[in-house]
Order: sequence, then structure tokens, then C-alpha cells
Amino acid sequence: MRRRTSIVALTTACSIAVAVVIGEAHDLFLKPRDFVVRPGAEVQVRVLNGGFTSSEASVARNRLRDLTVAGPNGIAHPDRASWADSAKESHWRVTLREPGTHVLGASLDPRTIRLGGTDFNKYLRDAGLPDILTARKAARQLGDSAHERYAKHVKALVRVQPSGATGAKGASAATAYRIVLGYPAELIPLDDPYVLPSGGTLRVRAIADGRPLVGQVVQAGGRTTSGARIPQREVTTDSAGVARFRLATRGTWYVKFIHMRQVPRSERDSVTHESKWATLTFARP
Repeated sequence: MRRRTSIVALTTACSIAVAVVIGEAHDLFLKPRDFVVRPGAEVQVRVLNGGFTSSEASVARNRLRDLTVAGPNGIAHPDRASWADSAKESHWRVTLREPGTHVLGASLDPRTIRLGGTDFNKYLRDAGLPDILTARKAARQLGDSAHERYAKHVKALVRVQPSGATGAKGASAATAYRIVLGYPAELIPLDDPYVLPSGGTLRVRAIADGRPLVGQVVQAGGRTTSGARIPQREVTTDSAGVARFRLATRGTWYVKFIHMRQVPRSERDSVTHESKWATLTFARP
């Protein structure tokens, strides 16, 4: 009986370990508690490592490659002490003073993960990576495990609204929201979602290593103001690397993509695939 209990415990531990490893490759989002604030407000940013509504693990400060805040008055790189960890979630505090739309950005150093063939194939389907899945199928590699190097690069748009202003009133003409932070993968909004008309279309450019990604699958979704799910939509970028999403629902939104390549054997250090992740979050008040 004792041996059976030990086997069950070991099996459970292994299952949890596999779940944790797979979980490490989930999405990363910057999700401010308030996306629209008054000048001088401290923005409390939740760092969600797992999904758009909950976090499975914190992101240690020593994993940070970069922290950036960009606004109408320029760019700053905050002290990393403003990034704090709890058991399952990290938090970042930023004070914003100038009216207008600001970009909060964080870039992480790469990590690696190993996945069995079935788990890797599911991940490719869910993450919008049909080209990699098709290549594996053509090469009869669907059963092969994968050793992936991945890095995540995340941004949030926060609106600083002057006292007494609503909607686009009093909006700054600055276009800081379009700034390119120089991350290995990045989503560049070409429109300010805080001043788009109701039901307007948001254009975002997907880039990796400074170049627009043509034919890249980009996904968008979120939560309504009541907490209901905004169904995820998926589009492919055009010849300029631009994806378009109609913002017909009020609430909090995300846009995301994963750019992956199979690493040639001549370059391998046991890694079979390399991916670069980008997410962008904002609100439609």
C-alpha cells in the first residue's frame, strides 16, 4: 500500500512539473488596474504570466532585459526596484504626469523549454503558428519533441486624462504611442485606441528584429466592462506587417503574436526552435 501511495505521489508530482513547464510558455501581459488615470497618478500594473485574467507565476526582477516608459515628454527607463514579486504575480508601479497616451514596456531575457511532440503541436495550433505546424507535418516530425528558446516582450497603453476632460477632449497631439522600443518582437499601434471613434478600427504593426512581419498571424481579444469574454479574433498581417481589428466592444483588450522559426542544425545548441513573443494591452472606456 505504501509503495502504491509513493507511485501515485510521484505520478502527481511529475504531472504538476509538466504542467508548470508548459505554463511557463504561456502569455505575458502588462495589465494596469486603471488604464485611464489623472496626471500624477501612480499606475499599479499587474504582470500576468499565464493568461489575461490570472497569473500562474511571478516574473523575477533579474529576468528583466528592459523597462521603458514613453510619453509625450520623452522616454524614461525606471528603476527596476519598482518591479516587485509575489507568489504568483509580479507588480510594477509607475507614476505618469503628462496628459496623453503613454507606453509602458518590459522585455525579458530568453529562456528555454522542452515539450513532447503532442504538447508542442497543440501549442502551435493554439498560438497561431500554422506555418511551423505545417512544416512539421510535411517533414513527418509531428511526433518529435521540441527544445524551444523563447523571449517575451510586452507593452501597455495608459491614458493620462486631464481633470475635467472626457473622451478625446483635451487630448495631446503627441504620438508617443507609436514609438518603437527596439524590442526583438513588438506591436506598434498606428492609431490611439483612446481617441478612436466607437467601433473604430485599430491598426497595429507587428515587427521582429526591427522588420515588419508579412503574413504573421496576430490575435486579439479581451474582457468587457462587465467581465465577459471578448471572443479572440485572428488576422494575418498585410504586406506592410499591419493587422486590423475593429474595436466594437468597451472593455480591456489585448493584441498578441508569436514569431517562431525552426533553428537550422548548423546553428543549434540543442535548441530546435526559437520564438519571440509580443503583447499589447489597452482599454476602451
